Amino acid sequence: MPEHLRIVGGTRLHGEVSVCGAKNSVLKLMAAALLAPGKTTISNVPDIADVGYMSELLTRLGCTVVRTSNAVSIDVPHNPGHKADYDLVRKLRASINVLGPLVARLGTAEVALPGGDAIGSRGLDFHFKGLEALGVKIHSEHGYVIAEAPNGLTGAEIVLDFPSVGATENILTAAVLAKGTTTIDNAAREPDFVDLGEFLISMGAQIEGLGTPTLTIHGVPNLHPTDHVTISDRIVTGTWAFAAAMTRGDITIHGGRAKDLEIPLEKLASAGAIITSTADGIRVRMENRPQSIDVSTLPYPGFPTDLQPMVISLNAIADGNAIVTENVFEGRFMFVNELIRLGAHISVDGHHAAIRGVEQLSGAPVIATDIRAGAGLVLAGLVSDGVTLVEDSFHIDRGYPHFAEQLQALGADVTREGRKLAQ
Repeated sequence: MPEHLRIVGGTRLHGEVSVCGAKNSVLKLMAAALLAPGKTTISNVPDIADVGYMSELLTRLGCTVVRTSNAVSIDVPHNPGHKADYDLVRKLRASINVLGPLVARLGTAEVALPGGDAIGSRGLDFHFKGLEALGVKIHSEHGYVIAEAPNGLTGAEIVLDFPSVGATENILTAAVLAKGTTTIDNAAREPDFVDLGEFLISMGAQIEGLGTPTLTIHGVPNLHPTDHVTISDRIVTGTWAFAAAMTRGDITIHGGRAKDLEIPLEKLASAGAIITSTADGIRVRMENRPQSIDVSTLPYPGFPTDLQPMVISLNAIADGNAIVTENVFEGRFMFVNELIRLGAHISVDGHHAAIRGVEQLSGAPVIATDIRAGAGLVLAGLVSDGVTLVEDSFHIDRGYPHFAEQLQALGADVTREGRKLAQ
């Protein structure tokens, strides 16, 4: 039987956890290392499966990749390969982030159309439109995106219809080596994206406006390798905060950055959580049953879509009724049917979910459809009566290093069962 997580509910989580580097940052940093020949070292790297997938992708492009316990060094050749094969790209949507660096450095790139989580449409039109403005010719053939810029890239004024993180990343990593100046309006502002921008600046890029809706990039002829410490993972931090609130627990989260989670922490405070700052993170306590909270997901600095499964799980056992509105990924509600199997009272209408809280859920077998849905189901299992089995738990391991083991250290009755399959 494939590996799954077995959760016996009813335990109040108590203790300390440490948050490592952000998945949504480190994968993009690794791809951006392609912009400069030589050895770049990235530290505070989470021990997750996706780092392994990206390492293999870069290795196939000719890089020498060495992983240690919490760091990765990438030695990029002067003439890396330019084709990212489907067998890896299908496992890792962040593979599309090699498109910008490769076409900027080599004038050509072939990247298989990516796979990733089943959370709805995440079209690449914004990526392509922005790169085409820089002079890239793009077409698809046999399941590959083929980008060509034989005459190099030229700066342009680009306006994004939506502040897509992935599109902003690919445009930025191409524009840093373009001739002239590029402006990106309605750019992404997520802390993970800012981390990428600071990484590029340390490589010699000239970027203004990080963290604001408008970026200005002055192209430079070349970049150099760098050493960089990855920002801590705000989604993992938020997950632990919701875990404390749902189980009426008390968790100190080392490495958690409250400034990156202002709205989620405000919502948790509205639910009754007691949130305090510590020397190197935050502490979240909950003494009573949570109060229901209405949430609408939005690009940063709004409530992050990656924490939407956690807020729905919290509302499922909260006192009162709540509406959760999903404005980013229409497929995020796929996991709701699994929560209903645990006894949650949820009805979905379009991009709204109406939740009526119950005092306790009831354990049952459920299936994780993506990273965040899997984590949300584990949290629901912690507040369920009896045993919950979360199948396809490999999804969780793609975003949460040693999740089951950290839960055990907090007092949860969580075990891995079955055999681990190669993914």
